[in-house]
Amino acid sequence: MSDTSLSNMSRQPETPLPSPARWVRDNLFSSISNTLQTIFFSLIIFGLLRWVLGQVFSEESDWESVATNIRLLMTYNYPADQFVRIWVAAGTVFFAIGSSFAAWNINPAITIRRLVVGFVGFGVFLLLCAVIAPSVAPSSIRNGMYIVGAVLAVGGLVVRRLVPGAHLRFVPFSRLLTGAAAIIVALIWILPFGRHSFSDGELTIERGVSVASSTKVPWTVLFVVLLVAFFGGRVLAARFAPVMRRALIAWWVIGPAFVLFLVLRDPAFDWGRVWSVDVPIAAAFALGGGALLYVLARPGRDDLARVVGAVLVAFAIFNWIAAFAGWYPMLQKVRISFLLVGLVTLLVPTFAGERSARIRLATSWIGLIVVVHWLLTAINTESTLVISAPPFLGGLVLTVTIAYYVMLASFPLGVLLSLARTSKMPIFRVLSTSFIEVVRGVPLITVLFFFSIMLPLFLPRGMGISDLAAVFIGYTLFSAAYMAENLRGGLQSVRRGQYEASDALGLSTVQRTVFIVLPQALRVAIPNLVGQAIATFKETSLIAIVGGFDILRIANSTIPNQPDFLGQKRPALLFIALVYFVFTYSMSKSAQNLEKKLQAGQAR
Repeated sequence: MSDTSLSNMSRQPETPLPSPARWVRDNLFSSISNTLQTIFFSLIIFGLLRWVLGQVFSEESDWESVATNIRLLMTYNYPADQFVRIWVAAGTVFFAIGSSFAAWNINPAITIRRLVVGFVGFGVFLLLCAVIAPSVAPSSIRNGMYIVGAVLAVGGLVVRRLVPGAHLRFVPFSRLLTGAAAIIVALIWILPFGRHSFSDGELTIERGVSVASSTKVPWTVLFVVLLVAFFGGRVLAARFAPVMRRALIAWWVIGPAFVLFLVLRDPAFDWGRVWSVDVPIAAAFALGGGALLYVLARPGRDDLARVVGAVLVAFAIFNWIAAFAGWYPMLQKVRISFLLVGLVTLLVPTFAGERSARIRLATSWIGLIVVVHWLLTAINTESTLVISAPPFLGGLVLTVTIAYYVMLASFPLGVLLSLARTSKMPIFRVLSTSFIEVVRGVPLITVLFFFSIMLPLFLPRGMGISDLAAVFIGYTLFSAAYMAENLRGGLQSVRRGQYEASDALGLSTVQRTVFIVLPQALRVAIPNLVGQAIATFKETSLIAIVGGFDILRIANSTIPNQPDFLGQKRPALLFIALVYFVFTYSMSKSAQNLEKKLQAGQAR
């Protein structure tokens, strides 16, 4: 089904809504029972909201602790004189987001009625907060909530009256994106958030002014980059959408790692060694592996490709065993390259074909080797950053990075484990089941402790692993076990007739799994996968126990121990609770839109 047809299906007109008074009467006060339930739960909600507002506006809450340490919460102790790298990295991500919106034609079907309902609802919420806020709430904030709430509520009702057929008229996503970016930038430049900083160990606060230009200008540039990428990407996508999509998929897999290890970490390359050692090794594996794949991908050589792939994988495993035993020296990137060429060779029969297909396979392999070797060289090179206390990653950047790459790496592992557990081969089924059940029976914190403390003891002499890498490996294996069970439910939902049809077409087992079974299984498993992604993001807070300075540890331990903000935990914890909510709610809504677009869960 094409993107255009999916977009048209999602743009079906909405049914007209009754008046607000009638909706309230029919849904909240339609009977004595509904009336009593509405009153009871409204009192509970009002009480909880008043308690939250009391925590926010409490005299004991010094919100200057958050304003002063916002950079610490975001990036921990990244050097201030190198902070331009943070903005460059953020700009790269914003550019990729805007280009992705354009390449996949993301165009949510948002009617004027839905916008009006959102504005009116948010306005009523602000008015309610202003009414029930405790007396200690500053009058300026209370009056601001009154004004903004009244404007949104009244403005929404006026638009509803003046615009006929609001449930039939859609608002273009480009206008929404532009309007949201313009509003955010205007708020940054206009509102008097104040300026907070530490200078020579002394806290400096300027109240009643907007934030510094070093913050306003970069944020403005970021949103300009987002809009330029979106509108420029729409022009390019009209002619090169498939190419853009493949490039963006590759970027979302590899790109963040390059941003992390090349832009943020700034490795000090020894170019003499790079040209004399690293480049020849990469060229040998790229050209040699590409030629091997080109030859083996010829139709009719499936069995030969499997034999060669098995031999290469066995040789790669032997190299790892030799490394642990210390039999002979070998660079890590060489061991990894042998393993990669063996695994790709095993997959060659799936992508075998005529000359154009073989050239495409060999070219993809060369690109993979170039990227992997460049990345491995950057990771193994000393950084030029002068960090007061390692690691260089911390705060929200660490939280998002660990969550993103754990989900990305655990997905293929989970797919393999789920396929092995549903396999008819006893050896694979027993091994995968044992791994899944053992990992699921151990708490995550135990896994993190083992990989951060015990794993280095099992490494051979001369081989080390950083704390973040150890945490990443342990967390990935833990998440893969749960990912496998979520995917297994999707695999079991695929009907038997799909297997029989693929056999009738002459597809191999790998082709049937990749092209027939997995797409249907993933469609069914979307809700479970999103639930695990949200849990993974929230559970990154556990890395604080093994030494990581994530956003929760900074809010709970670092800020309250600063001389100017001793004991001030509440504001920072409330702030990061909001951050967690924004991220998790965004993931949930994106998954709901994807399910609606794919019609997941609907009768077919």
